Amino acid sequence: MDPASPDQQLELIDITQQPPSAGELQHALAQLGRKRLLNTSGQSYRALGAAAIQAMDDATLLAALASDGKLIKRPFLILDDGRTVTGFQQAEWDGLFS
Repeated sequence: MDPASPDQQLELIDITQQPPSAGELQHALAQLGRKRLLNTSGQSYRALGAAAIQAMDDATLLAALASDGKLIKRPFLILDDGRTVTGFQQAEWDGLFS
């Protein structure tokens, strides 16, 4: 399906300005794990340091993600069926809209 078709409801949100909710992030963390959720190449991640982030428990990590959207891998997509997709992998995205 074409993502721009009238059948698709898309809401574009700049998560660096408006991070996902705590509930959305908790759901994404449970689905994806830390590796697929964290933007490990970003400035915010480097500023905190990998060791500090790895030492965080989930509650502390979720609070950090909710306060700094740059820590979240982008694009960040929540589908109507509840699946969360992060990063851009061509094959995965092709499958989402076909």
